[in-house]
Amino acid sequence: MTNKHDILGIHHVTAMTSSAEKNYHFFTEVLGMRLVKKTVNQDDIQTYHTFFADDRGNPGTDMTFFDFPNNPKGIQGNNSISRTGLRVPSDKALDYWVNRLDEFGVKHEGISETFGKKGIRFSDFDDQRYHLFSDEGDQGVAPGIPWQKGPVPHEYAIVGLGPVELTVSYYTKLRHWLVDKLAFREVAKEGDYTLFEVGQGGNGGSIIVKEDHQSGNAQQGYGEVHHVAIRVPDREALRHWETILEEDGLHHSGYVDRFYFESLYVRVGYILFEFATDGPGFMGDEPYETLGESLSLPPFLESKRAVIESAVRPFDTSRGN
Repeated sequence: MTNKHDILGIHHVTAMTSSAEKNYHFFTEVLGMRLVKKTVNQDDIQTYHTFFADDRGNPGTDMTFFDFPNNPKGIQGNNSISRTGLRVPSDKALDYWVNRLDEFGVKHEGISETFGKKGIRFSDFDDQRYHLFSDEGDQGVAPGIPWQKGPVPHEYAIVGLGPVELTVSYYTKLRHWLVDKLAFREVAKEGDYTLFEVGQGGNGGSIIVKEDHQSGNAQQGYGEVHHVAIRVPDREALRHWETILEEDGLHHSGYVDRFYFESLYVRVGYILFEFATDGPGFMGDEPYETLGESLSLPPFLESKRAVIESAVRPFDTSRGN
């Protein structure tokens, strides 16, 4: 039986890039995901925060990026969010993606199988790591909608986030957090990797945990992931989880209004988790037709627009008609 406070799946993943411009090109022109919001980091207003998602910015479909000025290159390693999954509709779509990645000179490892699902591991210009997963036979969390005016044929397009990979040295503690607190289910194991699912499960409700007691710790910087957000229905659910965290003695952010969604942050070991609500969404301040084309600011930053626009460099994301 489901509970109105239950975790619904993955909400978004936020990473860091060395260049908002190159990142915009890569996500829109190569990966064919739609820029649904161009705004700033609400905690560092000199920093762009861009959101790439499905056609309408549905929860569970967006990969977001901070473009921190003078940010060093991250170091890959242990105790990190080590790879972000993306969903495509079918095994046939993977054949298309092998050719597309080759065409754009994107480093990839070809088609392989993980927990019975075919996919392609690849990386971008920052060495940020991704994994395309096929939705073939997937019965879990529903996918998003292909970007209707994107460069990728709809039958092959990326339609949301897939399993997110965490690499940690404290597997037992993290498993306790996922299973005993968040109600993830342990579904399968392959060597050092364990697949966990939550809610309706499937690609949109999965986390893969790699247990690693050998590697040095990762270091934050561009090319690394900042945090992973999990979906909750609404603010009432956030209040529920805030109570749970306090009962467990876990330090947390308290309620945070991000305008496009509402949030609560907690760090479990080295991994920063965010609880994020499904709404209000990205179309409250921009029409569907021109999502992401202008600098959007939440109402509580609008009075600082002149200062913000003078601090961030011009960045053209207009697509024309």
